[in-house]
Amino acid sequence: MAEHDADREPQPIDEDAAWAAIVAAYGDEPADPPGAKPFKSVDDLALLESERNKTEPDQDPAGPEKDPEETKPALGGSVVFAPGVRGPRDYEVPEEREEDFDDGDEGHFVPPEPPPLPESDVTSRFAWLAVIGGPVLMLVAVLLRWDMTWWLTTVCIGGFLGGFATLVARMQHGDEEDDDPGRGAVV
Repeated sequence: MAEHDADREPQPIDEDAAWAAIVAAYGDEPADPPGAKPFKSVDDLALLESERNKTEPDQDPAGPEKDPEETKPALGGSVVFAPGVRGPRDYEVPEEREEDFDDGDEGHFVPPEPPPLPESDVTSRFAWLAVIGGPVLMLVAVLLRWDMTWWLTTVCIGGFLGGFATLVARMQHGDEEDDDPGRGAVV
């Protein structure tokens, strides 16, 4: 009969040996799979052809044995482009010339000034104040733990409902240019 995992006693774990193995392997890179081309180092990014990162078919992919101190990149180093080699931040947008535009192109589009906002009347302002102020007042009362008296509840809920009803009643009922909506498409 097979023994279940619950029936077995747990084996003690040697934590010191596990940590020692982790520390011993820290910084080591795993070996590349066979036939893989080695990764280009940061030092060789600016060079067009790198002898250090080429792999010949008869060569070992890991490359010739080198001194580990020689192959380590300097800490805090950065990519420096060789003189005459342009980097990604050296890109410049070419200037637009008149010859680049066709007859259909009119150049850069500048939108017209938007029309001014319509003036609101006092009734609309108080309606918006009631719609927004009622719930805000109730939220402040809850957060500050005020007693919810009948008049505070009436002001909050009544203000919201009254302001909402006022705004709905004052809405425009149609377009100003909509003289006869039943005519259909006019050709």
